[in-house]
Amino acid sequence: MFAAIGKITARRRKWVVIAAVVFTLFAGVWGTGVFGSFTGGAGFDDPASESVRADKVLDGPLGRESNDLIVLYESKEKGRTVDEFGDAVRTVLDGVPRAGIERLDSYWHPGAQDKSAYVSKDRQQTYATVQFTSDNDQEQVEALAKIKDDFAADGVTVRYGGVAAMTEQVNSLTGSDIARAEMLSVPVLLVLLVLIFRSAIAALLPLAVGTFVALGSFVVLRVLTMVTEISSTVINVITILGLGLAIDYALFLVNRFREELHAGADVDTAVHRATATAGRTVAFSGLAVAISFAGLVFFPSRFLSSMGYAAVAVVAFAVVGSLTLLPALLRYTGHRIDKWRIPLPRGRRRAARPETEGRWYRTAHAVMRKPLVSSLAIVAVLVGLGAPLLGVNWARPGEWVLPSDADAKVVSKTLASDFDTNPGQIMTSVVRFDGPADRAEVASYAERLADVDGIASATPTGFAGDDARVTLRYTPDPMSNAAEDMVGEVRATSPPQGAETLVTGMPASRVDIVGMIGERLPWMALFVAVVSFLVLFLAFGSLLLPLKSVVLNLLSLLAAFGAIKWIFQDGHLSGLLGFEPIGAVDANFPVLVVAIAFGLAMDYEVFLLSRVREEWEVSGDPVESVALGVQRTAKIITSAALLLVVVVGGFMTSSILFMKMIGVGLVIAVLVDATIVRGLLVPATMALLGERAWWAPAPLARWWARYGFRESSETPPPPPAPEPATPRAEAVR
Repeated sequence: MFAAIGKITARRRKWVVIAAVVFTLFAGVWGTGVFGSFTGGAGFDDPASESVRADKVLDGPLGRESNDLIVLYESKEKGRTVDEFGDAVRTVLDGVPRAGIERLDSYWHPGAQDKSAYVSKDRQQTYATVQFTSDNDQEQVEALAKIKDDFAADGVTVRYGGVAAMTEQVNSLTGSDIARAEMLSVPVLLVLLVLIFRSAIAALLPLAVGTFVALGSFVVLRVLTMVTEISSTVINVITILGLGLAIDYALFLVNRFREELHAGADVDTAVHRATATAGRTVAFSGLAVAISFAGLVFFPSRFLSSMGYAAVAVVAFAVVGSLTLLPALLRYTGHRIDKWRIPLPRGRRRAARPETEGRWYRTAHAVMRKPLVSSLAIVAVLVGLGAPLLGVNWARPGEWVLPSDADAKVVSKTLASDFDTNPGQIMTSVVRFDGPADRAEVASYAERLADVDGIASATPTGFAGDDARVTLRYTPDPMSNAAEDMVGEVRATSPPQGAETLVTGMPASRVDIVGMIGERLPWMALFVAVVSFLVLFLAFGSLLLPLKSVVLNLLSLLAAFGAIKWIFQDGHLSGLLGFEPIGAVDANFPVLVVAIAFGLAMDYEVFLLSRVREEWEVSGDPVESVALGVQRTAKIITSAALLLVVVVGGFMTSSILFMKMIGVGLVIAVLVDATIVRGLLVPATMALLGERAWWAPAPLARWWARYGFRESSETPPPPPAPEPATPRAEAVR
């Protein structure tokens, strides 16, 4: 089947390339409009959680009691107090349009608070709070954009905080982060591709396909926004993922095409064989990555589920682009793929050596001499790297994801340190009676809540029919363990007789999100493991290999998770990476890293085992086939990993801490998997299994021999001839 795809695309190469160019131009114009098409907001919450159920009640007649926007004022002249610059602030606040605003409170119109709460301890700062009529974060951002300039006052510094401002600032940073990441990564990618292939022509092909897929990802995302709500936060991950996977897959195909040419095949045969072998690997690798992302639909939060939909679509697009555009380009390129060669320095030119003298071949044999000892030692190292995870404190996204100089983060810190009351730290308990709300019972309930550690005040603030609202002001950091304990105590407080209570607010939302992820993550992991197991069985006809692959991939993920906790929660390397530790790790992080890194690990596993299988079918030697398979794939796997690190490393430059966390985690996971796991642990465990690695019960073996996706016998592997024209190959031996 894959050979046929190569033949068709090579034969119709002119139309394939023209269609790709037209589509790329279309994507650059229409697809980039996706940035204005996101209507789903961030969508981190679980729609069935207690906090969201409470929010739905508050959307009704009872109404909300929240401060969606906090505008902080301070004179530009040091030492001036609110008494001196307050008139200017009061004038602009009186002139703010009230369309879309439910409530605007300040020192001059204090609402339910005492007016002194709006002034800092040194009386040099004041704030105003806004509650919008809508609780949808994207609608709040739109409302903020219409009135933001109206808050400006002459001679006064104005900063915007609260959830609405945080969302607006994250949105504005997202686009600039993508542009900066691509501006930094693309030149480095081009240089690395040239160094890896030692040919500018060969280097341009993966980059061309990567550009096609990256821009095409915008089209895919925009189409998805027409049929479902997509979280506004997926754009960073999806576009960079599309670029990375496309380059990864193109690298496999280009490398195999050159091998076939160097082994003496003509151009057409080389295209067909490369597509039949490396193309098959790309298809199974893409399927493995897509399966990993499909596991995200187990999560009810819009952020994770829409990430799953979008990622599966983009991965499928990357596979299709690699299997259609690239064979056409390879057919056009032919033997010219080695033109514009980059010469090595004279001192590095060495005579070609047999594969049996290669560095990775010797390393594989070294760990296979004592496979049990090697396996235990490597597993101990990976488990040790994951040990810090035991003390992790999970959080949910908040203003902490922003850089230290972002308004929302500055406002949050200022309110916590300079004011007696932080207007952003509000929770609400919704009290629902079977009949008309009993005010006395609600008051008694509020008194019990006021006794909970961390609750500064509990005040009944609204009644509507059978429902009542109690507003809670709290003091702990909403992402701290103390806040988690506080939410537990609040929810455990006995409700009024004949009523149920629903608690919402940032700390409660955080508890609900962490609980939802903790409950669903094992099911996602089970789904990904089982379906990946089935895909690997279809690819290789073995029952033991898929099980081994799943376990080894989980070990590399464990190491990445431990490192992330050590770096971001404990604060190590914070100066080098440029962030402020918050003493927690975002709970969405393990879900996304499992989805991305597990799929990529399967990517490399399929590529390696495909070559090992080729050697096994020729020689029947379980040890030698592994050593040769490792040797022949080491260069391409380490190169692919390096290129992917450069692409996802763009996340590390992100000013949004959540994205930086994903970037660091993926870099660690990919590097650990491509070196320690793939180069050392896989050979050791394969040696332990021996011939049993390819075992399956007789009925399954017969079924696979008939229906399994094995490579065609018409496309045998090229003979293991060296590439005299590619001195770079010696660097990995």
